Amino acid sequence: MESAREGVPFFSHPGVRLFATSAAILFLELLLIRWIPANVTYVGFFSNFLLMGAFLGIGVGTLLGRSGVAPPVSPFGPLLLVTVLLVSKAQLNVQLRSQDEVFFGLAESNAADANFLVLPLLVGITSVLLASLALPLGPLLRAMPPLRAYATDIAGALFGIAAFSALSFSWAPPIAWFSVLAGLAAAIALGRRIRPASLVGAASFAAVLALLATDERLARDSWSPYYRISLVREENARRAHIFVNGIPHQSMWPVSELPEREPFRFQVYRWFRGRTFDRVLVIGAGSGTDVAVALALGAKHVDAVEIDPRIAEIGKAINPNRPYQSERVELFLDDGRSFLRRTDRVYDLVIFALPDSLTLVSSTANLRLESFLFTDESFASVRRHLAPGGVCVLYNYYRQEWLIDRLASMLGRGCGSAPLVRRFFPVSASIAAGPGVAALTTLPDEVDPPRTESAPAPALDDWPFLYLKERSLPIHYLVALGLVLAFAVFLVTGACRVTKTPLTRASPHFFALGAAFLLLETRSLVTFSLLFGNTWLVNSLVFFGILASVLAAIAVNAKLELKRPALLYGGLFLALAVNLLLPPESLLLDPAWLRYALASLLAFAPVFFANLVFTRSFRDTKTADMAFASNLLGAVLGGALEYLSLLTGFRALVLVVAGLYALAMLLATRWRSLGDAELT
Repeated sequence: MESAREGVPFFSHPGVRLFATSAAILFLELLLIRWIPANVTYVGFFSNFLLMGAFLGIGVGTLLGRSGVAPPVSPFGPLLLVTVLLVSKAQLNVQLRSQDEVFFGLAESNAADANFLVLPLLVGITSVLLASLALPLGPLLRAMPPLRAYATDIAGALFGIAAFSALSFSWAPPIAWFSVLAGLAAAIALGRRIRPASLVGAASFAAVLALLATDERLARDSWSPYYRISLVREENARRAHIFVNGIPHQSMWPVSELPEREPFRFQVYRWFRGRTFDRVLVIGAGSGTDVAVALALGAKHVDAVEIDPRIAEIGKAINPNRPYQSERVELFLDDGRSFLRRTDRVYDLVIFALPDSLTLVSSTANLRLESFLFTDESFASVRRHLAPGGVCVLYNYYRQEWLIDRLASMLGRGCGSAPLVRRFFPVSASIAAGPGVAALTTLPDEVDPPRTESAPAPALDDWPFLYLKERSLPIHYLVALGLVLAFAVFLVTGACRVTKTPLTRASPHFFALGAAFLLLETRSLVTFSLLFGNTWLVNSLVFFGILASVLAAIAVNAKLELKRPALLYGGLFLALAVNLLLPPESLLLDPAWLRYALASLLAFAPVFFANLVFTRSFRDTKTADMAFASNLLGAVLGGALEYLSLLTGFRALVLVVAGLYALAMLLATRWRSLGDAELT
């Protein structure tokens, strides 16, 4: 009992409680962004909406904490139980019928369909859940000097990122995620006075873990860093199917059965009858079917590149053709664009083997796993790896004719020849180009007109939105964004009414800083994804690096009296100008350490100066909780503004960031006092 009594003051310390609360908030944010899309199809294409909902919820929870009245029982546990029941049992889906943007998997899914208003509904659920967990933030931020409180908050967030990243990369299932969340919630509860009613929260977590433990579907699934993966084997064990996030993704068939089922895999060999491709690269090798085809048709060596380690492991274990057991195959677990950048090998045949993802790789930027594979610059890099007479081939179920035309135009331009195109029913195709195609003296059989003259504009490294027909904001984005922003106004005004806090007490200065920093974070992520691979590891390291730069800025402001903010803004605008004038693709240099050093300087210099600006303002604020809440609510607007990249590309976001920081500088000198006014 003595040790227990000694433990209570430790968990009751404001710094410990703030650390635990911040860790739990960040961990829950990542958990929801990963878990909800795995259960609700197509939210994976809009997971940055969930990020906006998380920022909204944390901001509103911080505002509600100003009331100074703690509820007798935290509502977080019961709300979490309701969320788990809704997401795991209701089988929600998002129905998108658009001819201008492609969402893979819709036709194959047998789940119940609802309209895309489900997306704002889930954003609302995320906001309410995060708000309930963030209720203690306001009082805790006021309990310490602002910089110390902010440093503690960031340290807790770093712990949350590290914990969830470790679970993701160990392929841990959701029951492990929710168990860690339960532990963090228990640490928070130990800092409060334990009451009999507190058992409601414990019972709610017990019910959540029981639901997850008894869910037969979850018991059969495995979790890679990217997907919820389900494996279905047919009775004769000669065929198996991989589902990701509930959608059919890959099938493993004996090679002898493939020509009739998926003839596009064999079309390049029909175009070059009698030729053997000795050295083959397969990007998107998956469970190994395309590797098996290449081996069966005479390849002497195959380099297989697959980003998902669990899918590759399944292929090793049960693919009936046993491709990964061949001595002629070398498997690389890597992003395809990253592999092309690092290798100096040349190939007779490069295959893009259906490398379409079913999710965004990040919650911050609209990047799919394959975004940087299908750009003009990527196909130009493929050309550098083609041997004399080499060929690059793409094939897939493309769903839209305009997408086939766009890819044919891009591949032909990048690989230096008019493309060969063969269309199959229903809307699938094989597309080939390269020196081997250019060397053909007569057009082979089974070729359809490429129609490249009418193709939509190409996808670029700066605008890597292959599946969006043109630079536009599709109506479903605008409607969903409008609903989310309207919901944000409703929640914020409601929180102010409950706490009797006028909206004029919010800080427009910190609001502008929050919007700008979210966009700056997006730009940094895109830069590193392009240079080092669009993987979860790269994304985790970028977020970790950004938060580490926040701690560095806090240390600088704590040690030095930076009395001239104009110098900080000057450094920030100079760093932004360099980012605008020096595109990331100009840093595709070797060796890798030089590329990393220059990329870090390019991406993190504005991040560091932005944090110097923020922490200097935060150090001097009189109402840390209002400043913090205003900053988070500004991030919601920043998340909405990130969709401007669909129109302008990511590089132009630097101009929006610069405009927002210029506005923040103006607000700091004229209207910042509104947010710092003490309540009377």
